[in-house]
Amino acid sequence: MSSSLFSPLLLLILSTIVPVSALLIFLALITRPRPTRIPIKGRHVFITGGSSGIGLAIARLAAAEGARVSILARNRQRLDEARDSIRLATGVEVGVYSVDVRDAEAVARAIEVAGPIDVLICNHGVFTPQELEKQEMDEIKFMVDVNLMGTFHLIKAALPNMKRKTRETGLPSSIAIMSAQAGQVGVYGYTAYSASKFALRGLSEALQHEVIADNIFVSLIFPSDTDTPGFSEELRRRPEISKIIAASSGGMKADDVAKISLNGIKAGRFSIPCNFEGTMLSIVTAGLSPQSSFMAAFLEITFASFMRFVALCFQWNWFSSIEKWHAKNYSKQN
Repeated sequence: MSSSLFSPLLLLILSTIVPVSALLIFLALITRPRPTRIPIKGRHVFITGGSSGIGLAIARLAAAEGARVSILARNRQRLDEARDSIRLATGVEVGVYSVDVRDAEAVARAIEVAGPIDVLICNHGVFTPQELEKQEMDEIKFMVDVNLMGTFHLIKAALPNMKRKTRETGLPSSIAIMSAQAGQVGVYGYTAYSASKFALRGLSEALQHEVIADNIFVSLIFPSDTDTPGFSEELRRRPEISKIIAASSGGMKADDVAKISLNGIKAGRFSIPCNFEGTMLSIVTAGLSPQSSFMAAFLEITFASFMRFVALCFQWNWFSSIEKWHAKNYSKQN
């Protein structure tokens, strides 16, 4: 290669590499919270909604990694069955607590009996899809009370001893909250559910500021539709338009969501998407969320504009589906 060609090529390479490298170095200096690793082995992992689905799958994984596991749910029979299945799979005996997360006093008693928690995973949740106009207020209140207030009850009860234990051991702890992709974007038929899940983001962002000095890391998990015991009932109740829109997002197995979730928790990540759509949504909705990975921050900065374009394409498709559905049903009525 002649020197006349070499110089412009070298200049082009340097003009690309130097700014990118400088940006990466700068991001490594400013991203917060600082990267960490949260150990699981030998530590107390407390999981709500642990009798089935994602919660049970996380409990099984944590037990297999040597954690002391406690699971909480409402149904005692399912809890006992879950305990037996975990024992069979891992040889580990887990603690079980039959409690409704809406009952703050009962939650506090269970956590006191269970003992100080190192990793709290608020995995409980209920979902009844329906248009807001048609949905009863009791059903809306039930979702908010379980999904949002139940999370407050758990964190309030567990936090004092979590702080005390991190000071004693010097090891980081974690509070992980199970949201949903409906907590990243509102969709037809999910009005009440999305409201209860969007609220978890505000809770998580503010809480991370409050507990970082105590070496506690907050994670917010965004699974897509997941094959769980309650999913078939959810599908049955979904409005037709919701089914059309949700068809654009692929479903997942509970074991896959559990593995991604636990890996993200151990890495101290704030936002934990579980598939491609979730990753896209995390980038386009990153905003002022905490970010401990400078590489993830780089991807957010690099792809934010493009992902916004993709998101607009999704919205166009959804609104088109809604318009077609209404036009079709209006013509039938007339």
